[in-house]
Amino acid sequence: MENVVLVIHLILALGLIGIVLIQRSEGGGLGIGGGGGGASGGRPPASPLAKATWILAVGFVITSITLTILASQNANSDSVIDRLGTDAPAADGTTPALPGLEGNLLPPSSSDAPATPPKAE
Repeated sequence: MENVVLVIHLILALGLIGIVLIQRSEGGGLGIGGGGGGASGGRPPASPLAKATWILAVGFVITSITLTILASQNANSDSVIDRLGTDAPAADGTTPALPGLEGNLLPPSSSDAPATPPKAE
């Protein structure tokens, strides 16, 4: 079911892109261009392309909402935290030492003598 709606959604998206690109620009996009200061004061009747654009847009929104509903129904109800587990490592205050990293860990410079580990007291 979800795949069928997804295919219809993609067809509507491509159709909507195509029909918008076919339409003639009326100017005034982004506030630029001819202001359309005609005496009629209203809009001309919608062209068949404008009606088709509206139909495709409404279909696109409906399939978007349908896909959202289908995805939420198919989603697992458990959260990521539930999948990780509830056992946290115990904090005993000690950190394990890495092997072979005893002594001076600073990089040597040209004036340094070879590093010697500090003596334990």
